[in-house]
Amino acid sequence: MTVDIRATPPNPVSMPSVLRSVTLVRTSFRRTGLGSSVCGTVLSFSPLSSVTVCGWHSGTRPLDFPPQTCNTNSMKNKHIEHPEDSILTGDLRVLDLLRTEGHLSVKMDGAPAIVWGKNPATGNFFVGTKSVFNKVKIKINESHQDIDANHTGNVATILHKCLDYLPQTDGIFQGDFIGFGGTDEYTPNTITYQFDDTVEEEIIVAPHTYYTAESDLRDAIAHPMNFTITDTFYCKFVKPLATIASGLYDDGLKRFHDLDDVISFARVMAQDVEFVSDKEATLIKQELNSCIRENRPVIASTFMNEKLISFWLLVKSIKEDAIYLCRNNGPKAYIGQTPIGGEGYVYSNEYGTFKLVNREQFSYANFNNSKYATV
Repeated sequence: MTVDIRATPPNPVSMPSVLRSVTLVRTSFRRTGLGSSVCGTVLSFSPLSSVTVCGWHSGTRPLDFPPQTCNTNSMKNKHIEHPEDSILTGDLRVLDLLRTEGHLSVKMDGAPAIVWGKNPATGNFFVGTKSVFNKVKIKINESHQDIDANHTGNVATILHKCLDYLPQTDGIFQGDFIGFGGTDEYTPNTITYQFDDTVEEEIIVAPHTYYTAESDLRDAIAHPMNFTITDTFYCKFVKPLATIASGLYDDGLKRFHDLDDVISFARVMAQDVEFVSDKEATLIKQELNSCIRENRPVIASTFMNEKLISFWLLVKSIKEDAIYLCRNNGPKAYIGQTPIGGEGYVYSNEYGTFKLVNREQFSYANFNNSKYATV
């Protein structure tokens, strides 16, 4: 299956004759062929790097990248886990993940989540929220009439603009809505973002995931976006570059080299831990989230399974060390007046996809945000 980014403008009548150049860069796939020349794309390849550049222009070739060639994993559309929460049942994949080369991306704090692309069931362009993936009450919007029927208030206003201004594509994408153009400061959820200049585009979206689906969005498979979409005339895409800083142990791979010793230690400590069932883990996570929400420290001795919570704290400290090694070139970020590095990061490879978030900083503020109450 292929994902094809097309150059169809959102509003052909009002679209200016000259569009700003838009590029799509993907850094980790093997090119299998040029594909058919049915839609507008310019491809350039370099034998010295694994970068492919695609411009949304007319009269050339489409981008063709089978998701199967990506080095990172794919998964059903579901919640991304914190590393420390994932180990409660004895699933230690995150320790392998952090020792292995992978893809690091910035987690932007936008709202609502926007999904857009080509509906595999109808072949039409659509926009929506995550409700497009619902199993029963599906809300897929292929027209302004659909938006009015399915949504109200601010969400409807945002979706109307997205239907007008997001670039049409044969792929399926998800991103977080940051705001409407016209200023340089945005607080879509908990974090305030300060851009260097006033945003002139109509809408701002932070894309992070693309999907493949055979015939129905309910069966969509999620893939991390190991490529970047740059701005169109109407839409500013915010996808900061994320990197990992390394010390003396750099082996040339894009991974958390400096965590090797502590991860080895965690492997040894895990041998003495009694892990729990999925049902028990859910209850423990509820208690841990209560501690974060109420700004209480997590003290292992206050839990029935002390060794498990001690191990949870160890993995959490490894995650925090990983966050300390992360860098990004995104807009300045604040919670209130306090500068922060951002919401966090997402790291993915063949061992899975996990979010690296400072829970005492962002999750505490997010839990207590009256607008949205999710971690």
